Parts: sequence; structure tokens; C-alpha cells
Amino acid sequence: MILKYRELFNTQFTDKKYQEFKDDIASDFDYMPTFRVAETPFFISNELKAQLVEGCNEVIALIKQDDFKGLTDKALELNQKVSNEDEHTTFLAIDFGICEEDGIIIPKLIEVQGFPSLYNYQFNLYEKFKNHYPFLNELTPFFNGIEPQEYLSILEEVICNNHPKENIILLEIEPERQNTKIDFYYCHRDIGIAIICVTELIKKGKQLFYKNAEGDEILVKRIYNRVIFDELDLRTDLKLNFHFSDNLDVEWAGHPNWFFRISKFILPFLKGKYFIETTLLSDLTEIPEDLENYVLKPLFSFSGTGVIFHVKKEDIEAVVEKDLYILQKKVNYLPIVQSPDGKVKAEVRVLCVWKKEDSSPTLLCNLVRLSRGEMIGVKFNKDKDWVGGTIGLLER
Repeated sequence: MILKYRELFNTQFTDKKYQEFKDDIASDFDYMPTFRVAETPFFISNELKAQLVEGCNEVIALIKQDDFKGLTDKALELNQKVSNEDEHTTFLAIDFGICEEDGIIIPKLIEVQGFPSLYNYQFNLYEKFKNHYPFLNELTPFFNGIEPQEYLSILEEVICNNHPKENIILLEIEPERQNTKIDFYYCHRDIGIAIICVTELIKKGKQLFYKNAEGDEILVKRIYNRVIFDELDLRTDLKLNFHFSDNLDVEWAGHPNWFFRISKFILPFLKGKYFIETTLLSDLTEIPEDLENYVLKPLFSFSGTGVIFHVKKEDIEAVVEKDLYILQKKVNYLPIVQSPDGKVKAEVRVLCVWKKEDSSPTLLCNLVRLSRGEMIGVKFNKDKDWVGGTIGLLER
């Protein structure tokens, strides 16, 4: 997207340098992420940045509506409701596919979620890229002129809310087995909170406790929640000492209810040039004849689980809980990243946080996924290069 930096990067790139870059990532914790790390950043032009910001602001405008909770209460009725919900989400991730429409490059909203993403990993990925390509110091992954240390301070503020670090935990299902655990490691190192499995929590009355390295029981005052209920529901083998639906004396950094409120559930409400025609299956009056132009998606799944890309009439008819699925028009992803052997598609996730007292979310950073397949995601990119997770870099 920024020709100068694309040519500069591709000129300097070698397979040896890529391996050294990956070794640098692995060196921090003697661990290499299980997801594929892409060879290159995505260079975002000022024009595309302006479009992404405009699209994000239109999503945020919907979320800030006075009636937003009433509009999304049904999403909670369809799922597990958790008490002590806060006034607004803490985290917001807005995904745009980089597409072509009428010969023009335009970002199109693919998904939106009120749930944390790889906030700590992305910060460190930027540092790793700069280690191996020093000219990238001229660029930034941060919005609003935010500097690296300021970014970490903002992140620490929203995760910790001024509580002592020992009373805050990152909560996940078997964190050591998650693909995202590199982010947990960086969070523990850079912010200083414990990583705890849901099975390790101890409930006493309305309070939760965990055991530290010395075996002492420590009161949990705030939870940085990384648990996806889809996964939790499937893990009937896990023995928990509490239920998320319990009335607990605890704060949430990323209250679970917002995962459901801000999800694919709101896509049908968004209209405009950055948004795709999306219909809740229960609102579908007739099945389109041109189903090859649509994707069928469950509302609350994670990482592409349950998505049907080549939709047939029988697929739609077979859905029993039609309140839990959407039919979404396909978009034309534009191969835009020049690799050594052709062009690659890109999807940009804008990472936002919403401080407790602020009137609006803050656009912070981003995550980019590159793809050669018909969809963004691991199963569509097996055995391919110049694909996977990376970061978008903006002009300062």
C-alpha cells in the first residue's frame, strides 16, 4: 500500500532473515507461536488509514447509542448471562477485509467483537520487526500518535484499573494449550499479572481466590477475561469451583456479556459503504438464488468455527436455531500485498480499548492477517508462505 516501504522491505528480505526474526520472537520465552507468523508487515497508506478510522467510528457510533443494550439484550438471552456487567465494553476489535469495489480499494467490515485480542503480542511483534528492519522505525502500528510506552500504560490501566497486580489475573481455559499463549506470556512479563486456568480458582462465598507460586491463597479483585464460552461449553471434562453466572464480588476487564453483545449479532444493524449486507437467519424472508455469493456464519463462534463458505439451500434449511446464524454477502478481497511470487490478501483488525470513565473507545493498535486462500484463516493457508499473523504499519 505504501510503495516505498514495500519495495524497501522486499529488497531486504531473505529466508535467512525471516528465520532470524522468528528466532528472535521464540527467544523471549523459549517458545515459538503455534500460529503462522507472516514474513512481512502490512504497510497502510494514509488514505486506507482514514477509511479504517471512519469505518471504526461508524461502528462505535452504533455501540454508543443509548438503546444499544436494549438492542442487544437478545444476544444475552441466547447465551449465558454474567452478573455485574459494566456500562460499556473494555475491549473492542473491529475486523476489515481489504477489498475492491467498483475498481476502488475499500475496507469492508467482516466482524466486530467486544473481547480482547493479542494486545501485548502485537506490541512486541512491532519491536521484533524493527530489530531486523531498522527502517521500520519510521512507521508505527499505533493510532492517534500514541508512543510505545504510552501504549503499554494505557493497556495496563484498562486491565488493572488501579488494583494491586497480585489481585488481578488473566483467566483462560488451560492457558498452556492455547494458540494465543504467546500473548499471555507477554502480558505476564509486561504488565505483571498471573496467568490462571479456570480450574484453579477457589470460591469462598462471593469471592474468588488463586494460589500464587508460594501456595498462598490470593484474593482476585479483577479478571482479565480470555475465556470463550463456546470452548468452555465443550469442555465438560473440566471441574470448576465456580460458575460464571454466580453473583461474584469481582471486577471484569472485558466483561463476558460484551462478547455476546458486540459480535456478529450487530452486523445486520450496520448500514453504509464499509458494511456488508448481513441478515439474521430468523429474519430471512426467502433464500437467495445466488447462494454462491454468501457465507453462513454462527453468531458467537470464535476463530471461524462453524462457518460455511460454499452455502447450499439445505445448509440454511438444516439450521434449527435460526436466531444464532447470519447469512452474509461475500466480499471481494483484493490481493494487495506484493510477495516475491504474487500478491496476497489482507484483513486488518483495529484494536481499541474503552477506559472506564471515557465517553468513547480509543483506537490503539492493530493486527493483520495475510491470506492466499479464499478465506482468512489457517485451514485456507496450509503450506503457503507470506501468510499468517502480522502487524499493519502507518505513516507517522
